[in-house]
Formats: sequence, C-alpha cells, structure tokens
Amino acid sequence: MRQPLALLLFLAAYALSAQTVAPSPGNQPLSLADALAMAQDKYPAIKASLEQQAAAQHQIGVAKTAYLPRVDLLWQTNRATDNNRTGLLLPQSVLPSISGPVAGDAPGRSAWSSAGGALINWQPFDFGARATQVNVARKGALAAVSATNVTRLGIAAATTDAYLDVVTAHQLVSVAQANVSRMQTFAESVHVLVDNKLRPGADASQADAQLALTRTQLIQAQTQERVRLAALADFLELPSQQVTVDPASVLSAAPADPEATSINAHPAVQEEAALIERQRAQLHVLSRSYAPVFNLLGSISGRGTGLDAQGNFMGGTSGLAPSTLNWAGAVQVSFPAFDIFTIHREKQVQADNVRAEQMRYQQTMDDLSVRVEQAQATLDGARQVAQNTPTEVAAARQSEQQQRTRFQSSLATVVEVAIAENVLTQAEGDDAIARLNVWRALADLALARGDVAPFLKMLGK
Repeated sequence: MRQPLALLLFLAAYALSAQTVAPSPGNQPLSLADALAMAQDKYPAIKASLEQQAAAQHQIGVAKTAYLPRVDLLWQTNRATDNNRTGLLLPQSVLPSISGPVAGDAPGRSAWSSAGGALINWQPFDFGARATQVNVARKGALAAVSATNVTRLGIAAATTDAYLDVVTAHQLVSVAQANVSRMQTFAESVHVLVDNKLRPGADASQADAQLALTRTQLIQAQTQERVRLAALADFLELPSQQVTVDPASVLSAAPADPEATSINAHPAVQEEAALIERQRAQLHVLSRSYAPVFNLLGSISGRGTGLDAQGNFMGGTSGLAPSTLNWAGAVQVSFPAFDIFTIHREKQVQADNVRAEQMRYQQTMDDLSVRVEQAQATLDGARQVAQNTPTEVAAARQSEQQQRTRFQSSLATVVEVAIAENVLTQAEGDDAIARLNVWRALADLALARGDVAPFLKMLGK
C-alpha cells in the first residue's frame, strides 16, 4: 500500500511543478505573422493614424452642415442713461448707439432697456458651392484612409526587419555557443597533451586565449540578441521579457516569389491619387465661388424701454421685458463683382498645386518601380547565396576536422586549428543569415509592391 501511495504523491507533485513552470500565454513563442498582427493592433503610430482618419471622415459631416439654416439668438438687458447729442459718429465698436427721443428734464437719470430676437438665414441654392466643399472633405477622407494604409505598411516593414534581426541574432548566438563548445573541448585536449609533456606549454596558453576569445564573441552575440529583442518589443508594445520569437517560422525553406501585385494599388500611390483629386476639388470650389449669393432671411424681435414716447422716465421695472414686437422676412442677393480678379489669381495658384501633386504622384510611381526592381534583384541574389552557403559550411567543417587531426599528429599548431574554427563559425553564421536574408528579401518585395498579404500567405496565414 505504501508504494502506490508514494507513487501517487510523486505524480501529484510532478503535475503541480509542471503547472508552476508552464509558460504563460504572454511568453509563448511568436511567429512572424503573429508579430505583424500584434504590431498592427497595438502600435501607437497606427492608432494615431486611425484617429486622423476618423477626424477626416467627420469633416465630411462638418461640410454638410453648411446646408442647414443659420439661426442667431439675442437677448440683452441694460440700465443706462439716455443722453444724446446731435452730430455724426462714424461706425465703430466702442460707443453704444441710442435710439428714440431724449428726456430733457433729467439728463442724469437712467432707465431699463431690453431687446431680444432671432434671425434665420438660409441659402436655398448656391450654384454647387456647398457641394464642392463636401467633395473636398470626401477626397480628404480618402487620402486619410490611404495615409493610414501607408502607416500600416511602414510598421509592417519595420516589424518584419526587427523580427528577422532577432532571429538572426539568435542564430548567431547558437553558432557562437557551438564555437565555444568546440574550443572548450579542444582546449581540454591540448591541456591533456601538455600535461603529458607531448606538447609545449605555449600551446595550452594559446588554446586558453582562443577559448576566451570565443567566449567574448558569445557575450557580444548575446548582447546583440537582447538589443534586437528590445527593438522588436517596442513594436509589439510589450516588455522585452515577455517576447519570445519562433525561429522555426522563418528558417524553413523559402517558397517561390510572392504573388505579384500592381504598384497602382500601393497605399502611397493611392494616397497621392487622392491628394490630386482633393486639389482638383479645391480648384472646383474656386470655380463655383464667383456667383451671386441668395439668402432667405426671417427675423422676429422685441424691444422694451423705461421711457415713454415723449421721452419721460416711467420708473420701476419698466423696460425689463420687451413690450414692442416686430417681424420681417426678406430675400437678399449679394454679388462680389470685383472678386473676379482675386479668384482668377487663386485659381492659377490652385492649378499649380494640382500640377505639383501630379508630379509627386509620378515621382512616387517611379520610386516604387525602382524599389520593386531592387527588391527582386536582392531576392535573386539572396537565393543564390543561400544555395552556396551549405557548400561553404561543409568545406569549412571538413577543414576544421582535418586541422584537428593534423594537430593530433603534431603537424598543425593551435593557431591553425583556431583559424579553422573561426572559418567554420563564419560559415555557419553565413548559412544561417543567408536563409533569413531570403525571407527578408521576400518581405521587402511584397512590401515594395504595397501588399503584405502575399507574404503572410507564404507564412501560412
């Protein structure tokens, strides 16, 4: 009975310990596709761009409010004297105007006055002026959407580079650790030979020096891995301690080139196209601005005063509330005839702005075409290098083994073995980097075309 009970207790303790050390979901290895999705969801620059996009969309609603009638309300209560002088006073905003007869018997007395009313102003038609302003806002909203996509594409490119940098650093750490292990074994064998008087003591010192050098290289590689990990964590909005990459997701054999897409669909091209349309809409606004302005006006108002028709003060609360009501309706037409000269010059300026935006569009197309060609050339070169590095590794490994054999036969020195080890380490590093550079070039090609979806498809997402 005791043995089964002990076995059960052991299994329970093991299960509890396994639960304790199990990694949390936040520490699960992230694939490149997961990192891209997380950056797109969390990075502040994308959130800021989305807010700007929402603001541009709301600007359409602001432009549409121009179709609504304008209603101005006013209420005023005051107590003042009614003294007046005959004469001219040019328009100004400091001295208040006085209406009605002036009381002659008490120049220093004051009385209540009040006024209130509403003025409604509405344009029944405007020859398309308001519609053009709404169209400008719509074009601005389209440009904001494209600008958000440009931001997303830039963050995707930066996140991909950061992720591949971490994987590269991780691979170089593995290569450096293997180099330290080999040199550790070699140094121990040298010490055995020296202790048995089969090799001079200088060989042991040289082997120890080479071992120390490989350990330094390992420390440097580990430092670079931590630095690269911190850069990736910044895009993911996570502490670097919670970020673990999955090298296997990008160390498999790279597939064929990503599906080709036209650069006309690139977000940067779409943004420039939207900006051109917005400038053209602005030009159309100026074309519609030289027209008569029709206003339908309606007014209702009331006045109250503490003086009677003869200018006598009635005292008390007389004048606190309006006692005389008026209403009015009118059609008002205004036409700024001489604005034609200003508008003509403004249209010339805006036409220049349209042409400048068109040139920027063409420059963007040219730059992206060159970038796609460069990315394709880089991918072709990366594939060729990746095909050559296995041969480099095999030759370097054979050379390292031969130098070790020659050293055992006293035909090679410690320095020659160390050189062979360094060549092998370099070859292993080149091989790891070459495979990652193929994935990096694939990502650059997809991003140069402006669509990350084909690259994600290659990753299995």
